Order: sequence, then C-alpha cells, then structure tokens
Amino acid sequence: MERIGFIGTGEIAAAMVAGLTGRGHQILVSERNGAMAAALAAQFSDVTIAPNDQVVADSDTVFLCLLADVARKVVPDLPFRDDHRVISVMVDVPLADLRMLCAPVNEIAITIPLPSIAVGGSALPVYPDSMALRSLFADTDMIIPCQSEVALNAHFAATALASPILDQMREGARWLAALTGDQTASEQYLATVFAGFLRSMTENPETSFTDLLDSLATEGGLNAAMRAHMREAGVVDALADGLDALKPRLGLTDQTPMLR
Repeated sequence: MERIGFIGTGEIAAAMVAGLTGRGHQILVSERNGAMAAALAAQFSDVTIAPNDQVVADSDTVFLCLLADVARKVVPDLPFRDDHRVISVMVDVPLADLRMLCAPVNEIAITIPLPSIAVGGSALPVYPDSMALRSLFADTDMIIPCQSEVALNAHFAATALASPILDQMREGARWLAALTGDQTASEQYLATVFAGFLRSMTENPETSFTDLLDSLATEGGLNAAMRAHMREAGVVDALADGLDALKPRLGLTDQTPMLR
C-alpha cells in the first residue's frame, strides 16, 4: 500500500485519483474544490478528504495540482519531509522553484497528465525521471523520461494539440450527425476511426504519422481532397504558429529544436 496525497482537487487530480483507486492505496485529497473532493470521496472508498497540512503529513507521495500563483502561496507552509516524494503537474512552476517551495524534499519531478489517465493508456512525460511516478502508473500508462526541463516543456506545448484536434473532431461529428440524425453514434464512429489509427502506431512503434498519411493519400480520394483543402486554408500553419506562441511562456527559445 502506498500513501498518496493530492494538493488541489481539479479535473486532472480527479482523473489521477480515478486511475489509482482500487489498488490498495490510501489516497488523501485536499479540501480545495470541495465539490470535486466530496464527489471523489463518495465514489471511491479508498479516498479521504483532509486539510492540506494533513494530506502532506499523512502521505509519502504528494501530487501538486494547483495553479502557479496559488502554489506559491500555499505550498511553502506545508509540512514536507526530506523523505517525501513530490510530483508536480503544474504549468509555470519550474523545478528550481519547486525545490525551494517544497524544501527539504529531495525527490521532486514534473509530469504532464491528461484526463485519459483515469482509464489508463495515457502518456506521461516526466523530468527528472521519477521512481514514484513509475511505481504508481507504469503498469497502466507510458512513462516518457525527458532529458531536460526544456524537453519536458516542449511536451507541455505539444500536449496543447489535444484541444484543437478534439475541437475539429467534434465539428466533424456535428456535421455527420446533421446528416444521420444521431449525435452519439457520430461521435462514437469518429472516435473509433481515430482510435484505430492511433492504436496501430502505439502497437507498432516503427509506424509514423507519415506512414498513416501515406496510406490515406490515394490521388482523387476523399482524404487527400480534405487534407489539401485544410492545408490551403492555412490550418496546419495556424497550428504551428499556435505552438510557437506558447514558447515564451514555457521558456522555449527560437533556437529550441521543434518540428514544423
């Protein structure tokens, strides 16, 4: 059994809690966002609500799930020990700051969970590599150790692709449902189509996005026509520009290698 604490109880914390329950752990969640904490405690018998200081005192691994400005006010007053293991999921709080905020903790890492961690099969970039994160999630999710904080922050930026891509999929489902009359079936159809493509990559690491695109590049085909339309409309360039716009916030310079 591991004693796991969550400081901050938002959507991402709730997803991680859901992914960890039922495995014999003791899970403490903070009172912050009381409605979410209460919902988790009501749903899972191994989840208990506690004040921030108790969450830290009674845990061995502590996840920090706060907004950066809140963390800078709250975290320094918490009773951290040098044997605590801290994992931050916060944007805009670099490792050097975390070491000061969480002193005297020695083992600190930053990772990037997405809501899919609730059901497993997600990817967790992390810096530095964390045995605590591996012990909790390696059996269900892919741990990706990064070589530097810059590399981790680049993953943070790339993760922002999720929202615009899902937005396009939602619009496609709406378009389909307008013709079929079934919104749920339309969404499930598109989700299944894309899940199949992505599964072929995760199960065969030698398969690339280029390979998938080549398989859909039949001249005169529907996919080729839509791809050409989207590129001519500037969608791909806008996506790359959006990623570049995140660089200053994440400490990524124009010299930082990023594919376009």
